Amino acid sequence: MNIRSAPRALAAATALLALGGVAACSTGGAGADPQRVDVVAAFYPLQFLAERIGGDAVTVANLAKPGAEPHDLELNPRQVGQVNEAELIVYLKGFQPNVDEAVDQNAADRAFDVATVQPLLTAAAGGHEHEGEAGHAEEKAGALDPHLWLDPTRLAAVGDQLAERLGRADPDRAADYTARARALRVELEKLDAEFAAGLKTCQRREIVVSHTAFGYLAERYQLEQVGITGLTPDTEPSPQRLAEVAAEAREHRATTIFFETLVSPKVAETIAAEVGAKTAVLDPIEGLSTDSGGDYLSVMRTNLQTLRTALSCS
Repeated sequence: MNIRSAPRALAAATALLALGGVAACSTGGAGADPQRVDVVAAFYPLQFLAERIGGDAVTVANLAKPGAEPHDLELNPRQVGQVNEAELIVYLKGFQPNVDEAVDQNAADRAFDVATVQPLLTAAAGGHEHEGEAGHAEEKAGALDPHLWLDPTRLAAVGDQLAERLGRADPDRAADYTARARALRVELEKLDAEFAAGLKTCQRREIVVSHTAFGYLAERYQLEQVGITGLTPDTEPSPQRLAEVAAEAREHRATTIFFETLVSPKVAETIAAEVGAKTAVLDPIEGLSTDSGGDYLSVMRTNLQTLRTALSCS
């Protein structure tokens, strides 16, 4: 081989190696670390579960980055590759259409849909609507509410099933996953008891929220949710809906209009100004904000204190 042809030969060899790497990577569910189970979580609460139950036996990648609103998540090629490579994908079908598509195309045999653990509530659950009100299209269509993690007892049930799925992927450590799920269930049941006690005696039970994410929380703790927008937070509320929410806020003497961390507070601020209320964050925990140092448990406890203040609970 002469000197001039050497770069060309090197380039050809490099290309062959790259193609070999792609072929090797295309075997779905192989996992990058043979010592750990590679798990992909579709958004934060599922990452929290996978990390707590998996412990040091798993590596967990969250498709929705901190500070990003997860409903309309767009997957880049690297993330599609993560789905293809994962040994277990934990997602909630119907919540993120692009994740659903990636799972259907690349990983249906390695996916755990947490929506299958217990029947989901409809969008109208926990709601407060007067006769003749416009409501939301999802409520009228009987759409299902995905925000099940806002009921800690439901999240515990998902954790139990996730431990079972991890045990199938990694039988040698199945007992460890089960033990960690039991320990997490104890923590979640304690959180549930704190909410039940903390919200038992309140002057008001209606919560006016920027989007209808709190049906599970409202149903569990006998609150009534008044949503400015529907299940998707970036939907623009109609002028009629804004007028209805303002009227309800006045009727129930709401002192607080709630907005959330990952969505603009402008609509909540507009209604608050109109009815003489203040605004506060009630976090649906779809994701953590970029500056959050907390986790699911600490954010839920912050939510509890926020609700107790807003609803004048004793």
